[in-house]
Formats: sequence, C-alpha cells, structure tokens
Amino acid sequence: MNQNQTPQEYPQTPPQRVQIAIPTARPLATYVLLGVTVFIWLLQLLGQYLNFDIVTALGLKDDALIRAGQLWRLVTPLFLHDPTLPFGIVHIGFNMYALYLYGRGLEARLGHTRFLLLYFLSGFAGNVLSFLLTPNPALGASTAIFGLLAAEAVFILQNRRLFGAQASRALTNLFVIAAINLAIGFSTSGIDNFGHLGGLIGGWLFSWFGGPHWKVEGFPPDLRLIDEREGHGALTGTIAVLLFFVPLAALGWIWIVK
Repeated sequence: MNQNQTPQEYPQTPPQRVQIAIPTARPLATYVLLGVTVFIWLLQLLGQYLNFDIVTALGLKDDALIRAGQLWRLVTPLFLHDPTLPFGIVHIGFNMYALYLYGRGLEARLGHTRFLLLYFLSGFAGNVLSFLLTPNPALGASTAIFGLLAAEAVFILQNRRLFGAQASRALTNLFVIAAINLAIGFSTSGIDNFGHLGGLIGGWLFSWFGGPHWKVEGFPPDLRLIDEREGHGALTGTIAVLLFFVPLAALGWIWIVK
C-alpha cells in the first residue's frame, strides 16, 4: 500500500459469500402429532355416529373429574376436537394447519425432544388456567398452538441480532395473529380463551428459559450456528413451566375462582 494513498484509494476486498450451517431436525414429531390427532378425531366421529363417544368422554377437560383425581384430563384435551359436523372440521382443520405451519420450523430448531415438551407443556398450561378460571368443559389443541406462537415470538426476539430488520416485522405479525385470535375468543361464546392465554404463557416460559439461543462460531467463509442451550434447554424450560403452573393446578383443587 502506498503511504500517499487516501482511504478511498485503498484496495477494496471483494465481498465474500458466507455460508452458515443452521442446526435442523426433520419434523417427525410434528407429523406424528398431526396423524395421531386426526386419527383420534375420526374415532370421535365414529363414537358420535354410534351414540357412544367414549373417546371424548374419557379425555376432555372436566373440572369435577380432574378434582376427583383424573389428572390426565389436563393433557388429553390436546388430542380431542369437536366431533360434531360441520364445525368439527373447522375446529380440527384450523388447529392442524397451524401445527403444520409453525410446528415444522420450531421442531427443526428445537429438536424433537424440546419440541414435544413445548407442545405438551403449553397444552398443560392452557388446561391448568382453564381449570382454574372457567367451569366449562374444553377440548382442542389450540392451547398448544398458542404455545407455538409464543415460542416462535421468543425465538425471534432472543435471536433478533441474526435476523436484522426482519425480526420486527415477524414479531409484529405474530403479535397481530395472537391478538386477533384472543379477541375472537373473548367475543365468541364457546371458546376457551383462558386455555389460549395459558398456552401462550406456557409456551413463552418454556421458550424464554429453554428455547434455542444461537451464536455464530467458526471462521469465514465457513460459519455455523451453535445453540447455547442445546444441552440443558429441555430441563430448564420444563422446570420454568412446572414451577409456574403446578401451583395453579393445586389452587384449582382448594379455591374455585369461577
């Protein structure tokens, strides 16, 4: 370099194409959840046709039966949907479309174990809040779906430095989707909005403490993203949700807030 050169005259390094390896996992759990949920709904339809819907009777959220010790009803409503037609098609169709839309990407980033924990803990959280605050029976995967929305938002928020300007737009879109659905729930009878709200909180808690937190490692042009929480995220996120919602579930036994 000539000492008489001005900064504008310095040789410019041509831009290099940088490849960043992103940790991914095939969305097998998402597809299994889809298949199992649809299969169970078909069993519900058959039960309705035979006037003996034992599947719904054994699994929906029923406060009195939960207090009687049937604790599985805080989770099994995830696999049940309205078996009456034509509304039942809309009910399961919306939820399964949302699971397909958000589940694949989240599972690819979280891995199978953390994704399944996110799904079931969000559903559990939603059913706990519903158990605490409303006496109405409830069923549907929407508690978990709202947890997926929250997890998507937390992922973008905690990794926003990697997404740049796209982060704000994505967060705004997720906020609008959640707000519209909550508004519809509060203005429409028969929708368990407390379950939706609980799912949001559960998904947020799990992801905030246990979701992927990426950092870039390596040297250009070969860079890779490393999840700093890969070894402990599942346990940390699970503990966060249980510490918040198990006491609320216990409160549902001793204090009926309805």
